[in-house]
Amino acid sequence: MFASFLQLRSSFAKDLAARGVGSGSRRKSRLPFMIICVMLGGAAVGGFALSQWLTEHERVVQGQLQRALQDKIATMSHTETVLEQTRVGTRAEIQAGILREIGMQGVVVMATVAPCKPSIMMNTPALAASAGETAAQMPSQAATASAPSSTCTESDASPITLCATVPANATLTDVELYVRAAGTDVPWSTVRVTAGQDFEQARFAEKPVEVADGSSSKQVCENFVQWSTERARVARMLVRYSL
Repeated sequence: MFASFLQLRSSFAKDLAARGVGSGSRRKSRLPFMIICVMLGGAAVGGFALSQWLTEHERVVQGQLQRALQDKIATMSHTETVLEQTRVGTRAEIQAGILREIGMQGVVVMATVAPCKPSIMMNTPALAASAGETAAQMPSQAATASAPSSTCTESDASPITLCATVPANATLTDVELYVRAAGTDVPWSTVRVTAGQDFEQARFAEKPVEVADGSSSKQVCENFVQWSTERARVARMLVRYSL
């Protein structure tokens, strides 16, 4: 641009010096001015084109950065989803492994049952048949009228229920039952009993009952009754299952 202005000034000076020249020479003297105008126009067009190119390039670069940022965000979201799924899957697998281990070892439920209290049998004395019975005989009859029973029957005892909580989809593999006197340390392996059979005035039900307990668990229950009046008993149930 500076060179163009210098040339424009030079052409103006030459134009003033050549005023006396004919028309043909004047047309020739206008050629540098036209060249300068063309150069100025070309510079303006080139500057505008350069500006547009820079602006478009900046837009392209900005679009590429936005797409790269969106790709990174999508990748991070996908990675987070995969990690969450992995965490949930690993947690479920660990819980299933723990439940399987518990099922192999068995779930233990115990309860202490107090001795049975015998009921009192009331016997009504017979009325005197003869009017000659003396009043002295009446107290002795009344004393023997009511005599408490020292034994219990199975119907006199109150049964209890032992319940073990297991997973809802568990399959029972074994239910072990044990009974021993309270306060003793006899090994459980020596006092195992069979369901439905009497054992020293105590008995478990013939088979366990499964009861739903929500959507994720259920209860395995077994009734126990003891009608011994001598001592308390400890009832123990061991439930094994598989998944």
